[in-house]
Amino acid sequence: MKNIVIAAGYATRLYPLTENFPKPLLKVGDRTILDRLLDDVDALDEVDEHIVVTNHRFASIFEKWTQERNGKPIRIIDDGTSTNDTRLGAVRDLLLALTGNPDGSAADGNHSGSPVSRVQSPLITDDILVLAADNILDFSLKGFVDFFHEKQTSVIMCHHEPELKKLQRTGVITIDENGRVLDMQEKPEVPASHWAVPPFYLYSKKDLPLICDSMNHGCGFDAPGNLAHYLVGVTTLHAWEMPGIRFDIGSLDSYEEAQKRFSR
Repeated sequence: MKNIVIAAGYATRLYPLTENFPKPLLKVGDRTILDRLLDDVDALDEVDEHIVVTNHRFASIFEKWTQERNGKPIRIIDDGTSTNDTRLGAVRDLLLALTGNPDGSAADGNHSGSPVSRVQSPLITDDILVLAADNILDFSLKGFVDFFHEKQTSVIMCHHEPELKKLQRTGVITIDENGRVLDMQEKPEVPASHWAVPPFYLYSKKDLPLICDSMNHGCGFDAPGNLAHYLVGVTTLHAWEMPGIRFDIGSLDSYEEAQKRFSR
């Protein structure tokens, strides 16, 4: 199993802290945000490598960080972008890690000489854990991986969110009594349930061809939830309820709150 960390954003809401420095490597207490996440993943027997996708501006900073970290092997992928306006988006960054191409496909010739799209074979052929790099969890991901083995399908996380405004800013799913995902909405005006989806996913290797082909079928590319939303319609997904709290560091206020909460 590969752990793919999406860390190519520019975190403009945390300027000036992140104007020239990646948000995942900001320290909360005595450890960086990303170290806190990877320390837990390192304890998972299934994972044999971390793949961190970042942008060109921060790639060298991440490379230096890997030299200072002990743990499982880490590979840094530079997505080539240098500004927030030219960012690829989370789904394209994932496809870049999987296929070497941010669209997951390649141009191929036909008899008329016009290029047509064909699916690129994935360079990675293992199950993949996909994590957003800017979250701190107070629970282990081991239960998530165990649930994946139990269901034998791709799985996503969910948590009960009572606030309407928060539901309107995230992915929302409906599930059956066995945890199978029936539908997923992206930032719905009228949410179908109170099950919100955080940016943590475990995709089965059997679904990798569908992921690589997703951009050819109109899958959104900016947010990681766009891919889960697409996959619900073409394969089977189950949802695992988070047993604890996730802290999303998205602003200066939330970063200060994380310092207070996790530095104790």
